[in-house]
Amino acid sequence: MVKKEDRVPEKKPESLFGGRISNLIESIFSDSFFPKELFRSDWDPKIDVVDKGNVISVKADLPGIDEKDLNVSLEDHVLTIEGKREEEHEEKKDGYRRLERSFGSFSRSIALPAGIAADKVEAVYKKGVLNIEIPKNPDKAPKKLEVKVS
Repeated sequence: MVKKEDRVPEKKPESLFGGRISNLIESIFSDSFFPKELFRSDWDPKIDVVDKGNVISVKADLPGIDEKDLNVSLEDHVLTIEGKREEEHEEKKDGYRRLERSFGSFSRSIALPAGIAADKVEAVYKKGVLNIEIPKNPDKAPKKLEVKVS
């Protein structure tokens, strides 16, 4: 049995060599060489996935997205939510202005377990929140096999 005090401390990559490796990587991939937009979507909405027993519930916060700019699909047990939020064009006048709200397109894919009833999925988009209910089909649920160990 390994005692807590005998364990080797975990080293995170960013802590190696006093953080110099992380700094080097950050400088190589800085905006001067590669814009951050190449490595991520414009914004990533927050999504909750909850298994409620007989149904899988998906809730996505999508504030500011028009229903016509939202696409939800289910193919091969993968739920995909895509959309876009348009940038608001404002005239810049005298004074300080700050833009923190994200805009642009996004795409999120969620792998679902086998045994769902894809033909009975219901989705409702109201007040910037997308709720998707994915019923499970008990007839198609994976079967549990017992393996005897000798």
